[in-house]
Amino acid sequence: MNDGISRRIEPNARDLGGGFRVRRVLPQAAQRMVGPFIFFDHFGPATYAPGEGFDVRPHPHIGLSTVTYLFEGAIRHRDSLGTDIVIRPGAVNWMTAGRGIVHSERTPDTERESGQKLHGLQTWVALPRAHEAAAPAFEHHPADTLPAFERGGAHWRVIAGEAFGHLSPVQFPWPILYAAFEAPEGGSVIVPGDMAEERAVYVVTGGVEIGDFRAGEGSMLVFEAGEPVALRMLPGTRGVVCGGAAMDGPRRIDWNFVASDMDAIRQAREDWTHAVESGGSDRFPLVPGDESEWIPLP
Repeated sequence: MNDGISRRIEPNARDLGGGFRVRRVLPQAAQRMVGPFIFFDHFGPATYAPGEGFDVRPHPHIGLSTVTYLFEGAIRHRDSLGTDIVIRPGAVNWMTAGRGIVHSERTPDTERESGQKLHGLQTWVALPRAHEAAAPAFEHHPADTLPAFERGGAHWRVIAGEAFGHLSPVQFPWPILYAAFEAPEGGSVIVPGDMAEERAVYVVTGGVEIGDFRAGEGSMLVFEAGEPVALRMLPGTRGVVCGGAAMDGPRRIDWNFVASDMDAIRQAREDWTHAVESGGSDRFPLVPGDESEWIPLP
């Protein structure tokens, strides 16, 4: 490819149950990661009638941070740390699994009663080796705490890392880039070659042009390292630029577990089975207020 593009990635459709379908962009055989981003799901837009909703039962994670960002709708997040919070568009939920955490995601009661349209992104970012077994943690940053600015005809919000001189309050122990943009009238911007070692753009809606190359909704374009990229956003385009430093070695991914060592994943699988059979454990406790269900090991 050319014009600063090294690879184009098209998503695979997945059904997570209950009619909840996602477009899975990462990982793929040709592109396992972009910076620390090891998992990239685009869900919706999905319309739920009054009385309907989605329910992702309690399940575990290790070795990663989950990142939830919404364009429409609301999700109730609860976890084994005792967190109970509803995320809405423009905010970010950043859950660090470290050595182990359990969480659930469900339609909030108000939206289940009224119905809603749900649309957003959920990504996983791998923790560096030195932090894979860190204590679990959770951060919620409301929309008005994330840097927002205009550039190149688009409205930008920095979810994590630094973009165009604006720094997110999200703390992550590895160089990362994650910024959302929306260009109702279209626009153009230069994505600097030194913004991150590895960079990509994902088109949520609309389309982008780079030189003579055009990509539409659902496409991810991975940029050549070190090359500035002239990104043109067509009217009505919404997307994200993501990436960061290349990870400190390959990662294994198995179900909801990420690790640099397969033995760590095997142990996590055993520990989750034990937790399910025992009604929770020190490593994988029950989720307060959501103790009656869980997702068994596949």
